[in-house]
Amino acid sequence: MQEIIATSSPGYEVYAFDELKKIDSTLTGRNGLQPGVFLIKSNLPFSLFSETIQRSKPIFTRHIQPVDLQIDIDRSKDDFLKLIQAVKDQMNRIPPTSKVAVQVRRHPGVNYGYTKYGMKEALDPILTENGYSPSIQQPDFVISILMGEHIAYFGISQAQENLSDWPGGAIRFQRQENQLSRSRFKLEEACLTFGIPIHTFKNALDLGASPGGWTSFLLDQGLHVTAVDTSLLDSSLMDHPHLTFVRENASDTDFPANSFDILTCDMSWSPQNTAKILVKLEPSLQKNGIVILTIKLLQKKIRKTIQEVLKLLQPAYETLQVKQLFHNRDEVTAYLKSRKT
Repeated sequence: MQEIIATSSPGYEVYAFDELKKIDSTLTGRNGLQPGVFLIKSNLPFSLFSETIQRSKPIFTRHIQPVDLQIDIDRSKDDFLKLIQAVKDQMNRIPPTSKVAVQVRRHPGVNYGYTKYGMKEALDPILTENGYSPSIQQPDFVISILMGEHIAYFGISQAQENLSDWPGGAIRFQRQENQLSRSRFKLEEACLTFGIPIHTFKNALDLGASPGGWTSFLLDQGLHVTAVDTSLLDSSLMDHPHLTFVRENASDTDFPANSFDILTCDMSWSPQNTAKILVKLEPSLQKNGIVILTIKLLQKKIRKTIQEVLKLLQPAYETLQVKQLFHNRDEVTAYLKSRKT
């Protein structure tokens, strides 16, 4: 059987495993390795398992990697020798001249006699000596190494097979100078994950905008933004020439038809009520207008909340994808398109 490591947001492992099990009925086990990281087994080879999973667009599973070898470690620099030998033994599976990323993850709270960057620095020269191009961004292949307390889980795969080419699906952005809030990263990650060319849009409606994390990102992409909230935006935004601020409750707003080509919403409110507001405001979207929405999840009603919200949205919007992103917490992000013809 093929061993596979899957990653989800910590606390959502059971939901990730359940959705994978529905997609691949041969799946067994759910051996927790780290918070949000678990080991499973499938009768399918990894490439076919990945292809099957990706067609189904799982919500809670953000990263997978194959386990080709389990290597005993003692957390000393002797581990380097074992992993270097594993790379030498397995690298013939990678086509010559490929861009290769070495992605090392370690167990939090466990002391190692080296850093994960030190391990990468030890392995990259082996790749260079054999004609490969060590890479961090947009690699062709990934050497994945998950360090446990006593075992290193080693695997090689095409980057596209891992669901995300970031280690563990942990997409990290550089913090901007004077950034208003971390919520900006949620919208930035949504655009990257869903392949949304945000700079090609013109007019955005941002609901629940305060203090302005999402609004600032949209403005930075060159959009005109109508921001709605009962609380003020950060003062640094208020004089922006492309900003219109509407200080009122989102449920009370109304806009002319076809005013916007994108609607964004990160309101900390009842997800069902938020869905009803979005349905009411759908006429203000242009044909093929899109929505990026965070759905706040209620404990013990995770799946039910998502299903109820999507059902409420269904008459007005087509659901393109729902995903728990790395920058989400107790929420998921939905990518929708207006049904307007």
